[in-house]
Amino acid sequence: MTPRFPAASTFLLVALSLPTALSFADTPPRAVPSTPMTKETRMTVIRALNAELVYIRTPFPMGEKGLRLRDGVVSPSGEALQTLLAMFGPSVKPGDQARISNVLIRDKSIVFEINGGPRKKTKWYQRITVAGSGGEVPVAPTDQDANARGSYVELQFDHRVPDLSAAELKTLLRPVFDFDAKSAIESYLETVPPKVKEAIQKHQVLVGMNREMVTYSKGRAEKKIREKDGEVEYEEWIYGEPPKDVEFVRLVGDEVVQMKTMKVDGERIVRTKKEVDLGESPKPAAVDAEAAPSAAPAHRPTLKRPGEEEIDPDVNQSSGGQSTTRPRTTPSGQPPAGPPNFWPGT
Repeated sequence: MTPRFPAASTFLLVALSLPTALSFADTPPRAVPSTPMTKETRMTVIRALNAELVYIRTPFPMGEKGLRLRDGVVSPSGEALQTLLAMFGPSVKPGDQARISNVLIRDKSIVFEINGGPRKKTKWYQRITVAGSGGEVPVAPTDQDANARGSYVELQFDHRVPDLSAAELKTLLRPVFDFDAKSAIESYLETVPPKVKEAIQKHQVLVGMNREMVTYSKGRAEKKIREKDGEVEYEEWIYGEPPKDVEFVRLVGDEVVQMKTMKVDGERIVRTKKEVDLGESPKPAAVDAEAAPSAAPAHRPTLKRPGEEEIDPDVNQSSGGQSTTRPRTTPSGQPPAGPPNFWPGT
């Protein structure tokens, strides 16, 4: 027989059990353990992460100076990172797929090398030589001038490498590696501002985007034209062909400075105002002459007579060699002197 409890007793039991339930729900996430990483955990981490394919979330420079990651902050960043990329070139860029080629666990950090690491390595068989009367000859010669194209990130800790699992290390590496993305575009979209992400998903181009964003949004342009507007060199990427809409993406350096669309019905749309700011230094914009005509000189020559108002060149028309613009009058109200056949209607 099922026992029955009074309503007051039932309320008391629920009230007593509620703090316990809340204590489990409010339990904070597991903090970084203070115990050092054990030998068994080291082997497990190396086996789990070595040769793992990842998508890149931040650019990596080639060479001996890789990235540092501490408390979720990547360094170098900003202008310092751009300087390294300009000096040594990028090893991988956001959205690229890379392979973790080596995992080095040190006292206070873990180094994750990608795509072979920053140093040129040789295979075991490339160190084998055959000795003879002519000296030693390597079995498999290597190109001594070839440069390593990999890089690395060093995950740093305050005191010692804690006893973390492979899954917990993946969470800490989230600012630089994406272990969960299914494609390059899925990984790349997580690294751009929301406005840019929405535009890429709609296959649109915004003024202020860089080359990578345009490529992810529209794909590789079938036609590219290099031109010069005054002293500014620019590159025009052309998408589409008649009888469909044709889009002209103008880039100066790494930035889109103009977006021009030619509609099928003949409508022409030109955008030059910056629509997204990526935090980079402003670059000189090459403006289409039709979209923004150049300003007239301060003292341009004129054909007006003394006391005559200047004729607006924009309303001047010619017909059979005779001007159709109405004559201007002098301050006295009389038309200026001139040949009779100059005025229309004579």
